[in-house]
Amino acid sequence: MKKILVTGAAGFIGFHLCKRLLSEDVDITGLDNVNSYYSVDLKYGRLGELGVQRVDVEAAGSARPVVSKEKDNFRFLKADLADRESMETLFRENNFDVVINLAAQAGVRYSLDHPHEYTSSNVEGFLNVLEGCRSSKVDHLIYASSSSVYGANAEIPFNTADRADTPVSLYAATKLANEHMAYTYSHLYGVPATGLRFFTVYGPWGRPDMAYYKFANLMRNGQSIDVYNEGDMSRDFTYVGDIVESIHRLIPRPPVSTKAGNSIANQLFNIGNGSPVNLLEFIEILEKKLGMTAEKNMMPMQPGDVERTWADVSDLYDYIGYRPEIDIEEGIDRFVKWYREYHRYEM
Repeated sequence: MKKILVTGAAGFIGFHLCKRLLSEDVDITGLDNVNSYYSVDLKYGRLGELGVQRVDVEAAGSARPVVSKEKDNFRFLKADLADRESMETLFRENNFDVVINLAAQAGVRYSLDHPHEYTSSNVEGFLNVLEGCRSSKVDHLIYASSSSVYGANAEIPFNTADRADTPVSLYAATKLANEHMAYTYSHLYGVPATGLRFFTVYGPWGRPDMAYYKFANLMRNGQSIDVYNEGDMSRDFTYVGDIVESIHRLIPRPPVSTKAGNSIANQLFNIGNGSPVNLLEFIEILEKKLGMTAEKNMMPMQPGDVERTWADVSDLYDYIGYRPEIDIEEGIDRFVKWYREYHRYEM
């Protein structure tokens, strides 16, 4: 049975990935520090869907893992990537075949006021993951990067061959650092590493700090929404199920180093829908699905933000034979159906 570590298991993408893996012949360890960047109730709700109860996690603290009561191939450990001792113990006591690092301090705007949270989790924490992969010789490290690494890049659609040396937020800089760190460990120690540049992931059980979820909350409460750059923005919105499907197909396909070709076991892919949507069009779709109209505050561009994102996913398709399939209409419809049920909200 293949042993897989998923960090950020109580997070948005990590939860959906673990849920997908539960039905397969794999042994899963999920790790998360369950911090309060956004609702811990939501995070524990996700864990509950995986068969891990909040009371059991809190009783165990960070000292020992909690075994799912519904699935015998899943256990959860509340721990912090930046805790070097805990991470060393975790890798020493387990022989993971695959490590999927989805844990990170997220959020571009939050990084403006809380910079140390990002260096601690995204840099120090990721270094601990790399060291664990090196010492235990994992078969494949898959880690989350971000479309934000493209920064001020003017070439569209964004291609992994484009220059990514102008990050415009600390969050972006830490994700770019992850890519360089992973490459170094692939070069020095042969760690097979695949980096994934995610493009604006959305869907059920999503993050409340993301625009679609934040807008839904404000509209439900009769409050206005802030529309940055006067609405002249576009995003390559990517449904979470498409992200999970892509990761799932990548798990058994680590990069391979070849001395003859002088190649290193390291690769990068974009994961985006490949079809950017204008912010005002996105808001119109959300209004239609929610059955209400938002009062809009037109605002200037915010520091650290970019006007548009657009993923070139041709390399990913060539490698795994899959490209994202869910369009924004269907994706938002699925989110709103979940939102109504989770918040017990009748339109």
